Amino acid sequence: MLIRLADSRSVKGEILIVNILLATSEAVPYAKTGGLADVCGTLPLELARLGHRPILVLPAYRRALWCGVPIDPMGIEFIVPIGSKTVTGRLLQSKLPGGEVPVYLIQQDQYYDRAELYREKDKDYVDNCERFVFFCRAVLELVRLLELNVDLLHVNDWQTGLIPAYLKLEYRNLPRYRNIATLFTIHNLAYQGSFWHWDMLLTGLDWRHFNWREMEFYGKLNLMKTGLIFADSLNTVSRRYAEEIQTPEFGFGLQSVLQHRRGVLTGILNGVNRKEWDPATDRFLAANYTIETVDHGKPICKAALQEKFGLPRRAAVPVVGVIGRIAHQKGFDLIASILPKWAESEDVQWVILGKGDSTLEERFRRFAAQYPQKVAVRIDFCDDSAHLIEAGADMFLMPSRFEPCGLNQMYSLLYGSVPIVRETGGLADTIVDTSERTLVERTANGFSFVQDSPVALNETLHRACAAYARRDIWRQLIDTGMRQDWSWQRSARQYAALYEETARRGAASA
Repeated sequence: MLIRLADSRSVKGEILIVNILLATSEAVPYAKTGGLADVCGTLPLELARLGHRPILVLPAYRRALWCGVPIDPMGIEFIVPIGSKTVTGRLLQSKLPGGEVPVYLIQQDQYYDRAELYREKDKDYVDNCERFVFFCRAVLELVRLLELNVDLLHVNDWQTGLIPAYLKLEYRNLPRYRNIATLFTIHNLAYQGSFWHWDMLLTGLDWRHFNWREMEFYGKLNLMKTGLIFADSLNTVSRRYAEEIQTPEFGFGLQSVLQHRRGVLTGILNGVNRKEWDPATDRFLAANYTIETVDHGKPICKAALQEKFGLPRRAAVPVVGVIGRIAHQKGFDLIASILPKWAESEDVQWVILGKGDSTLEERFRRFAAQYPQKVAVRIDFCDDSAHLIEAGADMFLMPSRFEPCGLNQMYSLLYGSVPIVRETGGLADTIVDTSERTLVERTANGFSFVQDSPVALNETLHRACAAYARRDIWRQLIDTGMRQDWSWQRSARQYAALYEETARRGAASA
């Protein structure tokens, strides 16, 4: 059934955002490689609960068609120009599980019927620029084809960076497009969609826009920069990361662009999907628990974790959990530099789950073989093990060098596993370091360090273990973390306010 978005409303002269088209390259449950999918698969449901009318658009990847959610053809074909040729696409429709949010999938099997989303065997697909030029044009054509009344286009990361440019340069004066505002969300600035300059021909946009003020970046076409320049508003996934990306350390060369647009840049933390991450209902746990029953349920989960990962069942020994991509960005090399000494001299167990850099993977395999009573490593990622680590670990370690938002530290707070993090990005926005002052204020919920060094990590782990030995302090940290609100309802309300601000900004610049 074709679903059309209704006309927009206004209240006392103020713009009230109702109709939101959210364009993304991935969204759960259809396709996922990272946190982008969690945001785009959950935020629309929360917006709908607030009374807005969102729709979601993403490519019809092979894995999306196999995800198990009903997807139906609409019998609608369209043609868009790609450089000197035209390419035909088709529309499919679905609904986000758990609500009535419409989902439209852009089908073009030459581009999207592939084993992975962006890359295979550690190499990007050579036609990634062309694939997402097609997607960006298709998203805008969908507005016309389905006769949608759209107040705001919410686009995400470099894969959708051309949409604000097309809207302003080609579509602005067409019916249905005149009053559309655009919000561009940066989920990870490290991935920019940078392509050789001749790919500018694929976009169909005038070469005059290939300049240092707009789409060109050190001689290449940069789709992240394009979105940053042409969107009405910009945001990223934490307040701290919004500040960090304006610096040379975290800006990946685009810091001057972000400094120039800092007046329209803000940060909103991602939320937690409580249907998937709630110790009271989590189907993967050996025992469910709440803040009232954590003292009973968590030890059961800890014993189950130790048993599953082949560690001795020792209730009094602290367990440090680690989950993530085994990579330099995530600080796994810092962990590897201190782990042997800890395994030799400290009565602490480690449970590590993840995959990534092959050299680091091999180091952790050796640690597990050398210290089987204290270190357990799984070079893999499986959902049930991740949930069990969050529930069974006493501490959860995230020493990331940069972390736009991070979700695992929020999961850990909800599950009563005290986070140990490097003070960066969303980790800085969510974790309050334990000190005499923050304990008195009852704001402490974890441990953090600033320096990107093994020494700082080592000192912070020792502070955490000392606090673990003080059961009154440790119980206070658990209590503070489990009581905090990291829900998507909170984040969705902030997005709704940003949408209205963006619409006003877009109207003023039209």
